[in-house]
Amino acid sequence: PPFKIKMVEKIALPPREKREENLRRAHFNVFQIPAEDVFIDLLTDSGTSAMSDVQWSGLLQGDESYAGAKSFYRFEKVVQSLTGHRHIIPTHQGRGAESIFFSSIIKNKEMVIPNNTHFDTTRANIEQLGAKAIDLPCPEASNLGTPYPFKGNMDLEALERTIRDVGRERIPLVMMTITNNASGGQPASLENMTAVKKILDTHGIPLFLDACRFAENCYFIQQREEGQRERPLRDIVLDVFNLADGTTMSAKKDALVNIGGFITLKESGPLLEPISRRLILQEGFLNYGGLAGRDLEAMALGLEEVVEEDYLAYRTGQVKLLGEILQERGISIIRPTGGHAIYVDAAHFLPHIPKERFPGQALVVALYRHFGIRGVELGSVMFPDAPRELVRLAIPRRVYTNDQVRFVGESLGELYQKAPTIGGVTITEEPPFLRHFTAKFKEIHESRDR
Repeated sequence: PPFKIKMVEKIALPPREKREENLRRAHFNVFQIPAEDVFIDLLTDSGTSAMSDVQWSGLLQGDESYAGAKSFYRFEKVVQSLTGHRHIIPTHQGRGAESIFFSSIIKNKEMVIPNNTHFDTTRANIEQLGAKAIDLPCPEASNLGTPYPFKGNMDLEALERTIRDVGRERIPLVMMTITNNASGGQPASLENMTAVKKILDTHGIPLFLDACRFAENCYFIQQREEGQRERPLRDIVLDVFNLADGTTMSAKKDALVNIGGFITLKESGPLLEPISRRLILQEGFLNYGGLAGRDLEAMALGLEEVVEEDYLAYRTGQVKLLGEILQERGISIIRPTGGHAIYVDAAHFLPHIPKERFPGQALVVALYRHFGIRGVELGSVMFPDAPRELVRLAIPRRVYTNDQVRFVGESLGELYQKAPTIGGVTITEEPPFLRHFTAKFKEIHESRDR
């Protein structure tokens, strides 16, 4: 690792009886389990990073002035240098950025937003306004086991067909999510993004990025794409952002902080005023957007650290390590491994559990029950029309050691041998949007080895 540990937090594996009680009280939804009762927490990589000593010291330099704070201008300068975009609009997190952004651009229910693959909050923010979110993943993304290096690409033919069928006037923008979280944390290539931009320019449609894992995506471009290996990472980052008319970002991922987000606009235009108005209404003044000055300082410093190539080599290497351990044990995952998580094929892991009994959620429950490890379902619970039943094991940045990662891999290997004893689940209560956060489940039958 390109760092050493200066502070530790104690963790402990709760006894089996406590884990069983937690599952029952949580209605078998691991989002409702207290974090102190989780041994290894791989629920999300969002907001779970360990900040550096430089970031912690930066908190003390936070300027808490309401308007015109020094911390905002430092943050603004860093984002401008990375993106080349002129207008930098802070928000309290990515969800706030999405809410403000889509509320400013979606004017009627006829609008359609294409994406390589929308993630859950992006889709929800579009669809709760009545518009339609369309996923256009590349054909290679449908085959979990092939080693195609850029399964996060957008299907160019499908994009052209969508524009033709829907009509340019109904498409206010096209988004690309980098890396493509809902499609296995897979990167999009610079070549593909350039081709998308070329198509959109022909039709006068702007391109926006969901850029929460931009650094990991750009590192994969450098490592995997022809002609990019010798280029400085920051140059690739600028090339990627230069293709976009703007971005939304949850800084809780690749800005290495626990809270924060932002919107960028490449140039002044018709979106700047409505976004600014909504920011003031929902988040706070333009210079802080719902954040303290110390949060802006930490974001600025984290955005500088995340583009260090030795960090990204270690970061992606730790994910690759977990993937190799699982593959050695015969567990099917999305290949090649992405930048922030491993995606386990729950349908392959639990072939006896039908789709309507949510094999992904069943695997998440079993992983906590047996080993105190918390993952998250990315299948039919999170996305009712999901083409695959997946479980994501998201690795927090700079938090767990490789020994702990090996423990996760070995635990899943042991659980794989017990797969026939694992039963399915059914939903007993659910909200209309983002149901995976608060849905209640019951088990169809108890595990036979309880």
